[in-house]
Amino acid sequence: MSKHDGLYNKLFTQKVFEALMSKKGHAVYQALAEADFQHPHLLSNGEIIHKLYSQMSKCYRNEYFYQNTLLNTLLLGKHSVRTTTALSQVTVGKAVADFILINGKAVVYEIKSDLDSFDRLESQIEAYYHAFDHVCVVAPESSFSRLNTMFSNSPVGIYVLTARNTISTKQKKEPVADSSKLSHQALFKLLRKREYEHVVYSYHGFLPEATPVFWYEACEALFSKIPLDQAYRVVLKTLKNRVSIEQEQIQAVPYSLRSLAYFNTGTALDAASLQSFLNQQYRR
Repeated sequence: MSKHDGLYNKLFTQKVFEALMSKKGHAVYQALAEADFQHPHLLSNGEIIHKLYSQMSKCYRNEYFYQNTLLNTLLLGKHSVRTTTALSQVTVGKAVADFILINGKAVVYEIKSDLDSFDRLESQIEAYYHAFDHVCVVAPESSFSRLNTMFSNSPVGIYVLTARNTISTKQKKEPVADSSKLSHQALFKLLRKREYEHVVYSYHGFLPEATPVFWYEACEALFSKIPLDQAYRVVLKTLKNRVSIEQEQIQAVPYSLRSLAYFNTGTALDAASLQSFLNQQYRR
């Protein structure tokens, strides 16, 4: 590791790329480019980003790297944006789900990168099962044995990111559905105001009569009367509809930036601005 490795955590973020595309520049990008390349001004921004991502793949596989690998491998490689939706940073109780794929079912992928500890893993998994029935831990090869021991008699799945940055087909344990801990309360908290109003109205045919102060609790009370299995299916369908993006649109983004672009649609990270930035020569 070098003294600049920690900057990779800040580089692949919406904040940095919005600054770069608005031609304001950013100190994080500048520090990495000028630390890792002798003559960065001879390279395009696209070449520098590609090389920085490649460098990160060898010595600093952080949460962004894992998330981007899952998005490229599972969403774009195994499934399709036409049939499957990915979500990230979804709050479930006191945990925050790193990556969720929703198609006919929903799977939470809890990332324990090369840089993470397992300190909160069990409580995180416990929280996820209140809102989703499939949970999988994604970790480096060095963690497989420990995880396999921890979850040998549980429905929790295990995926391993190999040293070649692929999902291992040998060291793998598929998650098994477990809906025994699902709760109306956890499901309801996943929804935004317009979403839970739509769900409640669609099932009951009316919305509650309540003042704004008690509106949330009144809607939650009606939501709780929907049979749990039906409520779960409706919530998954609602979450699945949150993201709308064309396969060609995300495939046009360089591999290293697809997760950043996918989870920031509708912001300044539009394809034209991004491509323009990548084509430009590096400059301060």
